[in-house]
Amino acid sequence: MKKSLLVIFVSVLLVVAGFSQVAGIPREDTLIANVLTGRVGSPGIFNIFTTSWRTPDQGIQQLMLEPLWTMEPTRGEVINSLAVEGPIYNEDFTQMTVKLRKGCYWSDGVEITADDIVYAIETAMKYQGMSYHDQFRLHIDKVYKTNDYTVVFELKEPNARFHTNFVDRWGAWRPFPKHIFEKVEDPLSFDFNPPISSGPYVLKDYDAAGYWTLWEKREDWDRTPTGMLFGEPKPKYVLFYYYGEATNQVIAQANHNLDMADLTMEAFRALIQRNPYSRGYRIEYPWVVNTDPCMTGVIFNTEVYPYNIKDVRWALTLAIDIVDYIGIAFDGAAPMGALHLPPMPVYQEWYYKPLEEWLKNFTLDINVNGKPFKPYDPMATLRAAQYARERGYEVPNDIETLKEMFGPGWWKYAPDVAEQLLERNGFTRDKNGKWLLPDGTPWKINIIANANPSHPAHRNALAVAQQWRNFGIDVSVTPSEQDASIVALGNFEVSAQWPASEPWGGHPDLYRVFSSIHSKYYQPLGENAITNLGPAPGRWTDPRMDKVIEGMEKVDWGSEENIQLGIEGLKILVEEMPSVPTFGYPGVVGWDEYYWTNYPGAENPYMIPYHHWPNFKYMLPFLEPTGRE
Repeated sequence: MKKSLLVIFVSVLLVVAGFSQVAGIPREDTLIANVLTGRVGSPGIFNIFTTSWRTPDQGIQQLMLEPLWTMEPTRGEVINSLAVEGPIYNEDFTQMTVKLRKGCYWSDGVEITADDIVYAIETAMKYQGMSYHDQFRLHIDKVYKTNDYTVVFELKEPNARFHTNFVDRWGAWRPFPKHIFEKVEDPLSFDFNPPISSGPYVLKDYDAAGYWTLWEKREDWDRTPTGMLFGEPKPKYVLFYYYGEATNQVIAQANHNLDMADLTMEAFRALIQRNPYSRGYRIEYPWVVNTDPCMTGVIFNTEVYPYNIKDVRWALTLAIDIVDYIGIAFDGAAPMGALHLPPMPVYQEWYYKPLEEWLKNFTLDINVNGKPFKPYDPMATLRAAQYARERGYEVPNDIETLKEMFGPGWWKYAPDVAEQLLERNGFTRDKNGKWLLPDGTPWKINIIANANPSHPAHRNALAVAQQWRNFGIDVSVTPSEQDASIVALGNFEVSAQWPASEPWGGHPDLYRVFSSIHSKYYQPLGENAITNLGPAPGRWTDPRMDKVIEGMEKVDWGSEENIQLGIEGLKILVEEMPSVPTFGYPGVVGWDEYYWTNYPGAENPYMIPYHHWPNFKYMLPFLEPTGRE
């Protein structure tokens, strides 16, 4: 009891203290954002260029550093940041040239040049504890400059995607200042405090306990890629403050001490009831972000019977009513997707629409009423809209708008077809309608889930468990804080980890989605898979997918040939269904418009709407102060 009271007291103290702890700066000039990954464990260390864990989303990646390139999912593009154009490869992809943007400066007045890039790359290759040490030593033969703004990489072997090491998407190799690091004895133990910035803000102060970090706009903001590309950031100060759980964030924002929060759906509902100035990505239902480059769902372990049988995997898919499923998980407020890609607007254009006719005509190897069964259901979007209306929400009638809100379709809810698929593989039902395995024993499924009840992976587990129970299977859910490691080792039947590795989000290249499935990365059960995401931890491989991946490795990532290979790979995943994609990650953000407006909401989606992404600095020039004090 005493411990509980102490936790409550500390939580309230944090919320009440909040902004008042940071004295001497005007609130109306300050944008306050929550820290996604928690209190900073080493608040005085700003050297994130090592392999040791550092908290980058206290403002380091969002405000302090500029990468060569930045992935932008909402715009559907790769932003040339410190690089003035995209990577330049020779014909056989054994050489990559980078052209730097002229006129960019470190915050101490030293120009950013090719010398910084070459020195930093060579330093990363020299010291084993530096980030990207292994990747660079594996791929780079030598790196050198041809002038102050041109860097050349000679590669040990052809690599059409070497540049992706430098594309910032919540992580990438980022340049650091040669004139600072060359003076230190050990770059691994160097704190880099005070840090020198390549971005539009510099460090002003931080909390020794790790709760907050304060940044101030550079006077020469125009000598940064942010300023050159998007103009002057509006807030003079940006404060990253860790308020803790979602309840504390709700209280803080209701008191106008937190402008940008990352919330659960329950917390968001409480927030908009308490604060008339708060809003979500969409002003009205379904509120959530639909440009998050992450697909949720479930994974089958294809080396565990009966999930090694394609008919069984498809039967379990057809036993899902996706509208009821998303209703259970997020009250319908998440966009469905039948492909192993999030149904973001850009992926709908790049892949969902080109594949729509194929999906409609795709058949399973089973007849219904004398005809091959077509499992795709383009009407699922309209069913989702009807669910929303029945829940009392107002939604439009325009089908294209509905596809953007709820997704472009999913698989039919066809338990009768699922039954046929199982019966032809020897499954039966008992007198109570419960499914039995071919040996006559009860069919029981255990689903490994994320331990956080508000996490989409946990919600997926609960939703799919209910669907399969309705179908007559005995299903249990096992939440675990070790779910990622359990899944990587293959110690599971079904997992609610992501059904596919995350795509880039702002680029049509799907190599990032497929590469881990290549059979060369296969590990037997009991050994760690290359990733805990997608079909790889389920030990699924396919020679056809190997050919797709190998083909991608030989072509430019923006070529039409690469996109066609992506389409082919998606078709294979649909046919085999080694994992089941369900809905795109429903990002729940809460924005307070008391001090700042013009956030990148659905009505004006100019940038990915997350304050923890490195793109945050590119959002700040678009914000508008309200003038309230």
